[in-house]
Amino acid sequence: MISIAVVVLSDKGSKGERVDESGQVAREMVQSLGKVVDYLVLPDDQARIVDTLKNLSERGVQLVLTSGGTGVAPRDVTPEATLQVCDRLVPGLAEAMRAASLAKTPHAMLSRGVAGIRKNTLIINLPGSPKAVRENLEVILPALAHAAAKICGDPSDCATV
Repeated sequence: MISIAVVVLSDKGSKGERVDESGQVAREMVQSLGKVVDYLVLPDDQARIVDTLKNLSERGVQLVLTSGGTGVAPRDVTPEATLQVCDRLVPGLAEAMRAASLAKTPHAMLSRGVAGIRKNTLIINLPGSPKAVRENLEVILPALAHAAAKICGDPSDCATV
Protein backbone atom coordinates (compact mmCIF):
# COMPACT_ATOMS: atom_id res chain seq x y z
CA MET A 1 0.00 0.00 0.00
CA ILE A 2 1.31 3.43 -0.91
CA SER A 3 0.83 6.93 0.47
CA ILE A 4 -1.09 9.25 -1.83
CA ALA A 5 -1.83 12.97 -2.00
CA VAL A 6 -4.51 14.59 -4.15
CA VAL A 7 -3.90 18.25 -4.97
CA VAL A 8 -6.68 20.14 -6.75
CA LEU A 9 -5.67 23.34 -8.52
CA SER A 10 -8.56 25.74 -8.81
CA ASP A 11 -8.77 29.45 -8.07
CA LYS A 12 -12.52 29.20 -7.48
CA GLY A 13 -12.24 25.99 -5.48
CA SER A 14 -9.57 27.46 -3.21
CA LYS A 15 -11.89 30.39 -2.43
CA GLY A 16 -14.86 28.14 -1.72
CA GLU A 17 -16.68 29.39 -4.82
CA ARG A 18 -16.80 25.91 -6.38
CA VAL A 19 -17.21 22.49 -4.81
CA ASP A 20 -14.41 20.15 -5.80
CA GLU A 21 -15.60 17.06 -7.63
CA SER A 22 -12.49 16.04 -9.56
CA GLY A 23 -10.36 15.53 -6.47
CA GLN A 24 -13.10 13.45 -4.90
CA VAL A 25 -13.18 11.19 -7.97
CA ALA A 26 -9.40 10.76 -7.76
CA ARG A 27 -9.58 9.97 -4.03
CA GLU A 28 -12.22 7.29 -4.59
CA MET A 29 -10.40 5.70 -7.50
CA VAL A 30 -7.01 5.32 -5.80
CA GLN A 31 -8.24 3.84 -2.52
CA SER A 32 -7.26 0.37 -3.70
CA LEU A 33 -3.63 1.51 -4.05
CA GLY A 34 -3.15 2.85 -0.56
CA LYS A 35 -4.03 5.65 1.80
CA VAL A 36 -4.79 9.22 0.78
CA VAL A 37 -2.76 11.08 3.38
CA ASP A 38 -3.31 14.57 1.97
CA TYR A 39 -6.09 16.29 0.06
CA LEU A 40 -5.55 19.95 -0.79
CA VAL A 41 -7.37 22.55 -2.87
CA LEU A 42 -5.01 25.33 -3.93
CA PRO A 43 -5.16 28.33 -6.25
CA ASP A 44 -3.48 28.24 -9.66
CA ASP A 45 -0.29 29.79 -8.31
CA GLN A 46 2.92 28.29 -9.68
CA ALA A 47 5.12 29.12 -6.68
CA ARG A 48 2.60 27.65 -4.26
CA ILE A 49 2.19 24.51 -6.37
CA VAL A 50 5.98 24.07 -6.51
CA ASP A 51 6.27 24.46 -2.73
CA THR A 52 3.44 21.98 -2.15
CA LEU A 53 4.89 19.35 -4.49
CA LYS A 54 8.32 19.71 -2.88
CA ASN A 55 6.82 19.43 0.61
CA LEU A 56 4.82 16.31 -0.25
CA SER A 57 7.92 14.70 -1.76
CA GLU A 58 10.08 15.62 1.23
CA ARG A 59 7.47 14.03 3.52
CA GLY A 60 7.77 10.78 1.56
CA VAL A 61 4.37 10.74 -0.16
CA GLN A 62 4.78 8.16 -2.92
CA LEU A 63 2.08 9.29 -5.35
CA VAL A 64 0.83 12.83 -5.93
CA LEU A 65 -2.11 13.33 -8.24
CA THR A 66 -2.85 16.88 -9.27
CA SER A 67 -6.15 17.85 -10.86
CA GLY A 68 -6.62 21.02 -12.85
CA GLY A 69 -4.44 23.65 -14.43
CA THR A 70 -3.33 21.49 -17.37
CA GLY A 71 -5.03 23.39 -20.18
CA VAL A 72 -4.06 26.45 -22.18
CA ALA A 73 -5.69 29.21 -20.12
CA PRO A 74 -3.33 31.89 -18.77
CA ARG A 75 -3.61 30.59 -15.15
CA ASP A 76 -3.03 26.93 -16.14
CA VAL A 77 0.47 26.48 -14.70
CA THR A 78 0.39 22.99 -13.18
CA PRO A 79 2.68 21.39 -15.82
CA GLU A 80 5.25 24.16 -15.41
CA ALA A 81 5.24 23.74 -11.62
CA THR A 82 5.57 19.96 -11.97
CA LEU A 83 8.43 20.24 -14.44
CA GLN A 84 10.17 22.63 -12.07
CA VAL A 85 10.32 20.02 -9.29
CA CYS A 86 10.77 16.73 -11.15
CA ASP A 87 14.14 15.01 -11.54
CA ARG A 88 12.92 12.64 -14.26
CA LEU A 89 9.88 12.51 -16.53
CA VAL A 90 7.57 9.55 -17.16
CA PRO A 91 6.11 10.61 -20.51
CA GLY A 92 4.29 7.31 -21.17
CA LEU A 93 1.71 8.09 -18.48
CA ALA A 94 0.77 11.47 -19.98
CA GLU A 95 0.88 10.02 -23.50
CA ALA A 96 -1.46 7.17 -22.54
CA MET A 97 -3.92 9.54 -20.89
CA ARG A 98 -3.95 11.92 -23.86
CA ALA A 99 -4.33 9.07 -26.36
CA ALA A 100 -7.31 7.60 -24.51
CA SER A 101 -8.90 11.02 -24.09
CA LEU A 102 -8.38 11.90 -27.73
CA ALA A 103 -10.60 8.95 -28.66
CA LYS A 104 -13.40 10.75 -26.77
CA THR A 105 -12.80 14.45 -27.46
CA PRO A 106 -10.59 16.56 -29.73
CA HIS A 107 -10.02 18.87 -26.75
CA ALA A 108 -7.65 16.26 -25.31
CA MET A 109 -4.91 17.54 -27.59
CA LEU A 110 -4.96 20.76 -25.57
CA SER A 111 -3.98 18.95 -22.37
CA ARG A 112 -0.45 19.79 -21.28
CA GLY A 113 -0.34 17.48 -18.27
CA VAL A 114 2.94 15.77 -17.45
CA ALA A 115 4.12 12.99 -15.16
CA GLY A 116 7.44 12.84 -13.41
CA ILE A 117 9.48 11.71 -10.44
CA ARG A 118 10.92 13.77 -7.62
CA LYS A 119 13.03 11.63 -5.29
CA ASN A 120 10.68 8.70 -4.43
CA THR A 121 7.49 10.52 -5.44
CA LEU A 122 5.56 10.00 -8.66
CA ILE A 123 3.69 13.18 -9.63
CA ILE A 124 0.92 12.99 -12.23
CA ASN A 125 -1.09 15.88 -13.65
CA LEU A 126 -4.74 15.07 -14.32
CA PRO A 127 -7.27 17.34 -16.01
CA GLY A 128 -9.72 19.35 -13.91
CA SER A 129 -13.07 17.85 -14.82
CA PRO A 130 -14.44 14.87 -12.86
CA LYS A 131 -15.24 12.99 -16.09
CA ALA A 132 -11.70 13.50 -17.44
CA VAL A 133 -10.13 12.51 -14.11
CA ARG A 134 -12.09 9.26 -14.15
CA GLU A 135 -11.24 8.51 -17.79
CA ASN A 136 -7.55 9.31 -17.34
CA LEU A 137 -7.13 7.37 -14.10
CA GLU A 138 -8.85 4.33 -15.61
CA VAL A 139 -6.06 4.22 -18.19
CA ILE A 140 -3.07 4.54 -15.85
CA LEU A 141 -4.36 3.03 -12.59
CA PRO A 142 -3.16 -0.52 -13.43
CA ALA A 143 0.45 0.73 -13.65
CA LEU A 144 0.63 2.99 -10.61
CA ALA A 145 1.39 0.48 -7.83
CA HIS A 146 4.16 -1.07 -9.93
CA ALA A 147 5.56 2.38 -10.76
CA ALA A 148 5.58 3.41 -7.09
CA ALA A 149 7.37 0.20 -6.11
CA LYS A 150 10.01 0.62 -8.79
CA ILE A 151 10.60 4.28 -7.93
CA CYS A 152 11.20 3.24 -4.32
CA GLY A 153 13.79 0.67 -5.42
CA ASP A 154 11.91 -2.61 -5.83
CA PRO A 155 14.55 -4.95 -7.35
CA SER A 156 12.13 -7.54 -8.77
CA ASP A 157 11.86 -8.13 -12.50
CA CYS A 158 9.38 -6.02 -14.46
CA ALA A 159 8.25 -8.91 -16.69
CA THR A 160 4.50 -9.24 -17.03
CA VAL A 161 2.67 -12.54 -16.80
